Amino acid sequence: MSILIIILIIALILYLSIVTVQQGTVSVLTMFGKYRRILYPGLNFRIPFLEVIFKKISVQNRSIELDFQAITQDQANVYFKAMLLYSVVDNKEETLKNVAFKFVNERDFMTALIRTIEGGIRGFVATKKQAEILSLRKEIVEYVKEGIDTVVETWGFHLLDLQLNDITFDDAITKSMAQVVASSNLKAAAENEGQALLITKTKAAEADGNAIKIAAEAERIAAQLRGQGVALFRKEVAKGMSEAANEMKVADLDASFLLFSMWTESIKHFAENGKGNVIFLDGSSEGMDRTMKQMMAMNRLDDNDQLVK
Repeated sequence: MSILIIILIIALILYLSIVTVQQGTVSVLTMFGKYRRILYPGLNFRIPFLEVIFKKISVQNRSIELDFQAITQDQANVYFKAMLLYSVVDNKEETLKNVAFKFVNERDFMTALIRTIEGGIRGFVATKKQAEILSLRKEIVEYVKEGIDTVVETWGFHLLDLQLNDITFDDAITKSMAQVVASSNLKAAAENEGQALLITKTKAAEADGNAIKIAAEAERIAAQLRGQGVALFRKEVAKGMSEAANEMKVADLDASFLLFSMWTESIKHFAENGKGNVIFLDGSSEGMDRTMKQMMAMNRLDDNDQLVK
């Protein structure tokens, strides 16, 4: 019976001496109220009844949400919603001792951490004006991390990230900012519309000018071509008449016959192409005789001019 009791006592002592630490956590042991050692993840042994687990510390990343207010240099209220990501600096013994013994409990640590972050942001915002805050999101985060990370590291923790998820102002300021943005957009739209209208009218004027230039150039070329055609026609008529006169002379015929033929051909052309227009011609023998004499006189003048030349 006594052997059985001894076996049970030994089994109980072995059971109490075995400690399993979960992955991502460490356990801090004390003996008689004084720090003893650190137990790391896995199977560990301790002195039963003497070594006591004082605190279990998570070395994983942890996050908290912050919601607070700050006042700018020009007395505008700014409301922040932020997310803080932090963790234990490392799993060294001194670091874990700071985490375990710097604060009485987790609640006191969280209060100190939150108030420190809020105080850093409020101190930075108090030096800036309301119009600058929205554009200084990155600068606020960097200022807080640089200024507060050193303090938090003395507690055994490290700030991994600070995200300012939302920055808002009072309703009156928000409405005034919206009005400023709307007026700026209207101004930009009016300027763009004016520029577009100016470009449209300028291009239309340029197109009209180019069209007038093209039409004038086409008219000039057409007039030139018409003049060349008339001149060429007259040249060919003169050439034909000269050749016909020479042939009449060779045939020993009177030149008046050629003039008579041209007179009759002209009357025929008038009759065929008149299209209802009234053309008055003196068709009497006296009129024809007068016209023939005038044409023969012009022919003689041409011959005299050739002789003089």
